[in-house]
Amino acid sequence: MDATLGLEIIEVVEQAAIASARWMGKGEKNTADQVAVEAMRERMNKIYMRGRIVIGEGERDEAPMLYIGEEVGICTRADAKDVCNPDELVEIDIAVDPCEGTNLVAYGQNGSMAVLAISEKGGLFAAPDFYMNKLAAPPAAKNHVDIRKTPTENLKILADCLNRTVEELVVVVMDRPRHKDLITEIRNAGARVRLISDGDVSAAISCAFSGTNIHALMGIGAAPEGVISAAAMRCLGGHFQGQLIYDPDVVKTGLIGESKEGNLARLAEMGITDPDRIYNAEELACGETVLFAACGITPGTLMNGVRFFHGGARTQSLVISSQSKTARFVDTIHLVDEPKTLQLK
Repeated sequence: MDATLGLEIIEVVEQAAIASARWMGKGEKNTADQVAVEAMRERMNKIYMRGRIVIGEGERDEAPMLYIGEEVGICTRADAKDVCNPDELVEIDIAVDPCEGTNLVAYGQNGSMAVLAISEKGGLFAAPDFYMNKLAAPPAAKNHVDIRKTPTENLKILADCLNRTVEELVVVVMDRPRHKDLITEIRNAGARVRLISDGDVSAAISCAFSGTNIHALMGIGAAPEGVISAAAMRCLGGHFQGQLIYDPDVVKTGLIGESKEGNLARLAEMGITDPDRIYNAEELACGETVLFAACGITPGTLMNGVRFFHGGARTQSLVISSQSKTARFVDTIHLVDEPKTLQLK
């Protein structure tokens, strides 16, 4: 799967990022999302595969979406029997977020990207569009920190694992009212807090790379993005844990389902019999082969955003593979018209 799809999934996120970046700073987050969805769908439908969307986006805010259960790829067409060899068929599950951080694009802020994760059929946890309590940390802290412990305890463990003081740690937290106590505890423990408005996938992945000055992600964010983050962290050997949050009173706003009881019933219908289970990266992305790809829409910690020039655009992407055990940064020039100049840097 790695050899077949590696380059093509980079092109999927690149096309989504370019489409969305054209709406950067225009204040229209739904349009920025919609064009990314359309570009991602169009490119995926040109890949020789039978793909199924297991994590889509948009249920919470009725945004345009690649919907859960949607089939993509050449081998899902009506004439698939004529164009696809069953013996060569690549059948995969796909988790997507065509524009992670729509508000960031709309208001020209850093940290938005187009992102997806793929695995063989059944290889990705089909998370409901609920929220998830998350803990991400560098590989050195894997299986040492634990989401069951207090933030103070985890910061002490993390500091020991990284041979740092707690005061030298930076923890990313979503800037939400539900995190008031978490932020206070992190600061009282001595660590520094970097608040973000959106885009916790990038923050989670950044924990796995030294030099980003991000040492942990803590707090509650969207569950589907948690699975995508887990896929990348599994490939990178980083620590990731997630626990579904089904009680509207915990997240205070935006949770699908009006009652805790209704949400529990929905989880049961999905076959989730232990709603309080704590999942690790290997459980959320359990496939034999996992691929993660992202392309910067606006500038971020790991990647540059899309840069347009007369006649084309330049993108920077990241593709991570569990099979080849690589994390590749890909710098691409896309030529639309005949360019007058090509900028090297």
